[in-house]
Amino acid sequence: MPNTKSGKKRLRQNKVLRLRNRSIKSDMRTQMKKVSAAVEAGDLETAEREYQGAARKLDRAGARKVIHKNTAARYKSRLQKRILAAKTQT
Repeated sequence: MPNTKSGKKRLRQNKVLRLRNRSIKSDMRTQMKKVSAAVEAGDLETAEREYQGAARKLDRAGARKVIHKNTAARYKSRLQKRILAAKTQT
C-alpha cells in the first residue's frame, strides 16, 4: 500500500485505467472472434462487415496505447489475410 498522498492517488488512477484497458481489450478480442467465426462459417459478407468493426476497435486501442500500433496493424493484417484466403477458396 502506498504511504504518500500522491502514491494513493496513483493507485486509484491505476485501478480505473486498468479496468478501462481491460474493457477495451475484451471488446477488441470479441470483435476479432466474430470475424474468425464468420470466416470459419464461410459467411464472407458478415466477415467483411465484422472486420470493419474489428479494424475500428484495433485502431482505437492502438491510438490509446492499450496495445502497440504495430500490434494492431498485425492483427488487422492477419484477419484480412484470412478473409482473402476464404474468398479465393470459394
